Amino acid sequence: MSSVAACLLVLLMQTVPGQTPAYLVSGRVVAGADKHPVPGVVVASGSARATTASDGSFAVFLAPRPARLDVTATGFMPQQLTVTVGADLPALEILLAQTTAIREQVLVTAPAPVGTSDPAGLAVTPASVLRVAGAGDNIFRALHTLPGVAAADDFGSRLTVRGGGPDQNLTVMDGIEIHNPYRLFGLTSAFNPETIDHFELTAGGFGVPYGDRLSSILLVTNRPGTTREAFAGSASMSLTDTNIVLEGRLPRTSAGSWLFTGRRTYYDLFAERIVHTNLPSFADLQFKTAFQPKAGHTITLFGLRSREHTDLSISGDDDHLGDRATNDVAAITYEAALSARVSTRTIGAWYRYSDSLDVDASFLNPAERSNTPNGFATTFLIFTRDLAVYDRSLRQDVRFVANAKHTIEAGGELHFLRTSWGWEIPGNRNLTAANGSTMFGGAALPSLLRSTRDSTRAAAWVQDRILLSPRLRLEPGIRFDRSGVQAELNASPRLSAQFDLAKKSMLRGSIGMFTQSPGYEKLLQSDYFVDLTDTAARELASERSLHLVGGFDYRFTPSLLGRAEAYTKTYDRLVVGRLETPAETATRVAQYNFPGSLQSSVPVAPQVTSVPVNGASGRAFGFDVYVERRPRTANDRLSGWASYTWGRADINAYGQNYPFDYDRRHAASIVGTVGALSRVDASATFRVASGFARTAPLGVRVAPRLRPGRTEGTPGSLIPAVDGTGQLIWTLDFGDVSNFNQSRLPMYSRLDVRVTFKPKSAKGRWLFYLEVLNVLNRKNVSQLEPELLFDPTGDRPAIGYAADSGLPRLPSFGFRYRF
Repeated sequence: MSSVAACLLVLLMQTVPGQTPAYLVSGRVVAGADKHPVPGVVVASGSARATTASDGSFAVFLAPRPARLDVTATGFMPQQLTVTVGADLPALEILLAQTTAIREQVLVTAPAPVGTSDPAGLAVTPASVLRVAGAGDNIFRALHTLPGVAAADDFGSRLTVRGGGPDQNLTVMDGIEIHNPYRLFGLTSAFNPETIDHFELTAGGFGVPYGDRLSSILLVTNRPGTTREAFAGSASMSLTDTNIVLEGRLPRTSAGSWLFTGRRTYYDLFAERIVHTNLPSFADLQFKTAFQPKAGHTITLFGLRSREHTDLSISGDDDHLGDRATNDVAAITYEAALSARVSTRTIGAWYRYSDSLDVDASFLNPAERSNTPNGFATTFLIFTRDLAVYDRSLRQDVRFVANAKHTIEAGGELHFLRTSWGWEIPGNRNLTAANGSTMFGGAALPSLLRSTRDSTRAAAWVQDRILLSPRLRLEPGIRFDRSGVQAELNASPRLSAQFDLAKKSMLRGSIGMFTQSPGYEKLLQSDYFVDLTDTAARELASERSLHLVGGFDYRFTPSLLGRAEAYTKTYDRLVVGRLETPAETATRVAQYNFPGSLQSSVPVAPQVTSVPVNGASGRAFGFDVYVERRPRTANDRLSGWASYTWGRADINAYGQNYPFDYDRRHAASIVGTVGALSRVDASATFRVASGFARTAPLGVRVAPRLRPGRTEGTPGSLIPAVDGTGQLIWTLDFGDVSNFNQSRLPMYSRLDVRVTFKPKSAKGRWLFYLEVLNVLNRKNVSQLEPELLFDPTGDRPAIGYAADSGLPRLPSFGFRYRF
């Protein structure tokens, strides 16, 4: 919507008869010495209330009399002020004070502005990422402790939300979709903890401004530079990287600012001298500047450049792992308060992600051997992989305060995407994977792939925040998404509500449709690959999910909050690799030239391919119980949260009903920080959860090998594999699709502790911390790898299991210094 159109809309709305006679009270809410805007602040007077926009502005209609304004925001001290409402009341500027003493703390806040009706928001305040034990200054690891949220594995940062896959989560930074929010194979986050203003995670039922994902949305907002000083900064060192922040006020202005940061891993600089090999490393640079060409108008320029490098060679061997990854973002944002009622935000962005992986290694395969004491077979892992995502995007948001009961928000976004996948796999395949379409070298992956897609994604939405009564608020909305490749238009109506039962309790609810279009950019976080090159991929429909969420919130005391929430999600048109056709199965089976006595080792059941189809549906349901203690002032010594989640997630595919890969029935976490002494804080995080679903082998079968002189894929080209002594080589047999995810990993449990010290003589400039991950050194099983064991009493190996342990006990320390 243009500025002219927005102004005309204001004039038309002002002429509608029946408006509540009142005066408009408007202004901005700011914080800190630099007076940076604070979004999501509730400004209320009786039943009338408003929520500040991204620029801190608000507008609320009040009767012409003295009125008390209650100003509340997560992480800030509540404010109360009295104003005399009238035509001559000027715009207000309300300054908030943070409840925490250190600006660098990062709040994980509710997904929507406080006072709106979005359910499923995970509020974790005022605990920050930089204080949560075990988080390692990584926002994603802090989110792993929240109800309904789990880590896909112990080392990485990928999120799974309420049984959904990592590819179903949307990450948006300053209004820009970030397709790869991880660094160093997921070990750390793409987001610099020193420059983040706040995070907002919604675990389901989120509003119409965001879409094209089925499970959750994570919003990340970078803070502006300080305007208090011409030059300031900080330096820090953590487990993974060193970090420097420089910032200040723009010359000849009191409102403009600039901020520059740089991060780099440091262990590769020192450890390589000891282990004599190249360790993974990454470095990134980030720049943000904001200025106001005139009052109420802000222009922000943002840039991010990141580089990752891995070049591993095992001494004395020819094994090699090489990787090069780039992440670049450039954006310009224009925010304008066109009037006290209308504000707009326009974002133009350019995004590029590329990754080039090269692996050449050989190892003794524990899942393939003859039944002799030293009968392990050698596997040659050889492949190259190249990925790229280019995204040029434009986003427009408009917010219009129609009257005291209606706030209308509308907007649209447009993405011009070029995505490409390519690989070559001349080596052995991963025969320990039951599903051949797995990203980890599945047997169904094409040996040679070069696939590029140019596509356009477009969306438009509108929603109305309605105050039906002082106790009831509704938020109806609808979103339209169009995928250029499928030429498909999807409508996603959504409705959320909030009803205040009493002063201390409320009910929340939401129902809505969510869609996710097929795309290589989603497969970056997926565990399975489908080839979108084929013409059949153009006939795919978007995946769909219907969310129904309900919650009850209760405030026991001003600092103690409780919440219970139940949810159910249905899925349909899920994209999976289709099963082989009878002709394809017959062609594959015809390759086996096995004698009659070994026919039971020929896999005759149809197998999963990488050809995509809308071939699955599913359901997820469960409930969360969550309790949080928020400090009211900087002197409060105890803060933290505890949660319990029960959930179930099932998929129906290939004629079978079985658990989703990330189905987890039980999970509990306790996160706490205690001010043990005046300058010492002690933090602990304890987590316990049942294991994810997995597929266990049913037995063993004879492994095939290519017959000398024959071409792969031709009839009779595979014969039984034998070792140097003529003994048969065996491999694992996972059966058919009816065996998918019929077993589970063992229970998970982990305790992390952290101690933070702020020296008195440092005047708040220095901060030191000592952290120990997995204090009890529990051998958590991130994967249970089946292996074949020599069985001297039989004619074939026995099946055993090797636990691929998660994170061991790992001490670390770090510091921060402000100058």
